[in-house]
Amino acid sequence: MAIKSQKDLLAGLMFTLTGAAFTLGARDYDMGTSGRMGPGYFPLVLGVILAGLGILITLQSFGSKPQPGGEIGHFGWRPLIFIIGANLIFGLLLGGLPSMGIPAMGLIVAIIGLTFVSMLASKDFCIKRAIMLSAILTVGSYLVFVKMLGLTFQVWPWFVGA
Repeated sequence: MAIKSQKDLLAGLMFTLTGAAFTLGARDYDMGTSGRMGPGYFPLVLGVILAGLGILITLQSFGSKPQPGGEIGHFGWRPLIFIIGANLIFGLLLGGLPSMGIPAMGLIVAIIGLTFVSMLASKDFCIKRAIMLSAILTVGSYLVFVKMLGLTFQVWPWFVGA
């Protein structure tokens, strides 16, 4: 028996491990019942389902001969670095880092920073698209989180005063 698809094998193993981690993490919470679910019920059920799907995908990755296109290619470091960096910058801009004297810049600046840095993950970065997307995301996020949901957090940088 050979590995038919390396991609399916690794995806199945990843799903299985993630599902198992959620299942193990959910043990520390109250399960409740199906009619009155506790905080551990949902992660437990999702973890079991995810682990089960992972096992099925892993088993299907084995066969008699390899599939064309099932090999794993090179690792995309650029997207990984920029997407993780964008999330870190979003958190830093949104909440600041008071222990180091870095003030919070608010939601608007954080979303603009997130958009521009995450779009650098693409090889065909376009400044016009980045400006349009950041404007749409900023207005949409402001309307949804601040106006509709009424969440209270800093929207503008401290020097704007709004």
